[in-house]
Amino acid sequence: MELREGNGEGIDSWKEVTLIYNAALKMITTKMEILNDEFQHVHRYNPIEHIKARIKTPESIVKKLKRDGHESTIDNMIKYINDIAGIRIICSFTSDIYRIADMISEQRDIRVIAVKDYITFPKSSGYKSYHMIVTVPVYLSDRTVDTKVEIQIRTVAMDFWASLEHKIHYKFEGDAPEHIRTELVECAKMVSDLDARMLKLNEELIAIAHERML
Repeated sequence: MELREGNGEGIDSWKEVTLIYNAALKMITTKMEILNDEFQHVHRYNPIEHIKARIKTPESIVKKLKRDGHESTIDNMIKYINDIAGIRIICSFTSDIYRIADMISEQRDIRVIAVKDYITFPKSSGYKSYHMIVTVPVYLSDRTVDTKVEIQIRTVAMDFWASLEHKIHYKFEGDAPEHIRTELVECAKMVSDLDARMLKLNEELIAIAHERML
């Protein structure tokens, strides 16, 4: 099944969709890289380990629209799908997650329209991450298009767990055996404990370094 053309936001083809959403990804990625460089300059520390960006495939979008009861049109895709463009920001410590989220929120041309804090409130599966849906203006030659992007912020450990869980989910088509789901939850608890211990260790190292400077 293919996405049918429409005229929402003046976007009427998949080629133009990818142009606009890729531009939005580039804008946010560049902003994050600049903020990371600034943080290194001011604090001698980089909160961002690395950044991943992707555009959903047409097949994935059609499947999601169908599941939610919408026709497979470009208009509906733009209106109902918030994660056509996605950025994943990987950091070292849980404290970095909220620091990065605040930096994003303070950008004048980025508008935050939704937040889901799966760090404080993990999913039943054990999944932890911080999700933001934002809009960023993409400036074309003849118009400006406010474009939605989903931003996920998580630690290296959370990303490792989420990657494995994602593979298992698709391998079993969302119906993994009970013992595997239980083991994943236990692993998620171990990841959470690891993140907490590493954060505490980092805070102790910072305190020691500060004392030596006095």
